[in-house]
Formats: sequence, structure tokens, C-alpha cells
Amino acid sequence: MLNRTFKGGLAAAALGIASFMASAVLPAYAADNPIHLKISLWVPPTHPLVKSAQEWADSIAKDSGGSITSSIFPAEQLGKAFDHYDMVRDGIADVGYVSPGYQPGRFPFINAAQLPFTAANATGGTAAVDGWYREYAPKEMADTHFCLAFVHDPGTLHSVKKVVLPEDFKGLKVRPAQQTIGEMVTLLGGTNVQASAPESRDALERGIADAITFPWNSVFLFGIDKVTKYSIDVPLYTTAYTWSMNKDVYDNASADQKKVLDAHCNTEWAVKLSSAWTTFENAGHARMKAASGHEVVELTSEQLEAWRKAVSPLQSKWESQVTAKGGNPAEVLGKLKKNLTDNKAAF
Repeated sequence: MLNRTFKGGLAAAALGIASFMASAVLPAYAADNPIHLKISLWVPPTHPLVKSAQEWADSIAKDSGGSITSSIFPAEQLGKAFDHYDMVRDGIADVGYVSPGYQPGRFPFINAAQLPFTAANATGGTAAVDGWYREYAPKEMADTHFCLAFVHDPGTLHSVKKVVLPEDFKGLKVRPAQQTIGEMVTLLGGTNVQASAPESRDALERGIADAITFPWNSVFLFGIDKVTKYSIDVPLYTTAYTWSMNKDVYDNASADQKKVLDAHCNTEWAVKLSSAWTTFENAGHARMKAASGHEVVELTSEQLEAWRKAVSPLQSKWESQVTAKGGNPAEVLGKLKKNLTDNKAAF
């Protein structure tokens, strides 16, 4: 009887020790307050970025031991594309896909990446822009927590009327992709038509716009191929985006949760998050060339040089905007161009 009691006591003690040891090795985040991120995107559910956002969220959930979970809201469910930065700032969304160029004059530093004929490709371009902008984001986007930045594969002008030279822009009604391209339209004698990406097909279909600057495969995704006939075969521009986080959400996270978020807000993840979209857009170039009823207009070296010369004043305007915000434009642009060259993405 005594032996049985003694053995039972040993077993209970061993079980207690095992339970204590198991709890001792549990990750610290198991005791953290749960965070549920509302991730807002303005692209349609079929856009490659939506799946990539889910992969980003799933990785965070796994690495945080389930203490940080997310819901994805595509297609402007939480608010308009133009409003995403303020939505993140105000907590309507916890993470937002922000197009800084939708708000002219507000974020001039990042607009360096949007100057025409700057980036040649999106993979190196994303690595270059993300690494470069980390120096400026804390000041320029101080009321949100900067996570990462990326660019789409270079886009071009798609139009109802044929455009070959800069002078063909005169009188053209253009939906620009972002602020700098809008300034280019004005510079070349065109008129800007403000419309977000989801609204663009309607503007072209109704004759409100004659042309649009857009990435190659998104033209098909948004149905713009149905209302345009010509595309210029040149990497005219790219658009810089940020993946921005609500400041309170980040600041109130535990130290361990911040480590997980920080590990998903870096250059490696900037490239990974945008890679499926990069592949998607790149495939659109060949698709457009093969599309019935469309002409991809190839430029000669002389014509390309005419374009470069025509848009050169845009840099001066950008410089004045950065100077007004207390920046050194030569230094800002010099660092970006070095990053682009180092990442084999300079045009």
C-alpha cells in the first residue's frame, strides 16, 4: 500500500514538473494580448497582391504563435483608394496599401521613384526603393508606422488615339497613375482626369479620358483593354507604394509581437510581397503584343530621347517640392539612383 502511494506521488510530481517545463518553454507571445489586423486593399480580389497579402498575414500569424491574426479587405471595402493613408492613420484600417502619388504634394520624397524613365524593372526597383525610403519615411509619413515600400513593373501610356511623340499629348485627356505623371501630362499640353484604378475603365468608356498610364497586365485585369487601342513600348514610369500600419497598433504591440512585425516589414518582404504582381505585370507586355485590335508602338532611339528631353523639367519641379519640405533633392535622388544601379534596376 505504501509502495503504491509512493509511486503515485512520484508520478504526480513528474507530471507537475513536466507541465511546468512545458509552460516555461512556451513563446512569450502566448501571453500577449491578441492583435487582429484589418488589411485594406483597393485592388480587386483577383489581383495578385491580394493573395500575397494573405501569405504575409499567414506568416505573421504563424510566427506570432497566433497572437497576430488578420482579415483581408480588397476592392475598396473599407474605403476609397485615395483615402488609404488617412484610413490607416485614423484606424479605419490597421494596414493599408497606400499609393502616395494619389495625393499630390503630400509625399514628395517618395515621388523621386515616380519620375519618368527612372526604374527599369520591379524586382530590383522594389529592393532599391524600399531600402532607400526607410531613411525618409519616418519623417514624411510620421503619423503612421512605415512597414515597407515597393514598385510595380514599369507601366506605359495606353490610349484611344495613337501617341508616338510628346507633342501628341497636346489636348489629350489622360488619367495619370500618380502625381508626377499628372505633372507630365500638364507639361506636355494634356489635361488630367482624376480617377482611381477601379474607376478608370468607366472614364475611358465614357470619353472622359482618352488615355491612361497603367501597368501592362492590369490593363486586362481592370478591363481597360476593351476601351484602348494603342500602347507605347517603353518603361515610361513606375509607381511607388507603401504598406503602412496604424501607429497605435504597432506601438501597443508587445516586444515579441513587434519583433514579428519588424521581421515582416523589411526589404526581403517588400520583394516577396510584390513578386507575384511583378511576374503578373511583366507577362502583360507579351499579352498586349498578341492582343487583337491593339498596337504596341515601338519608339526609335531618337523618339525616346525626345521623350526624355520633354519630361526633364519634372525633375526640377520635384526638387523644389522636396526643398520646400526641408530636404536636399540632390542627395535624395542621388541615393535612390545609387540603390537602383546597385540592384540592376536603373533605366
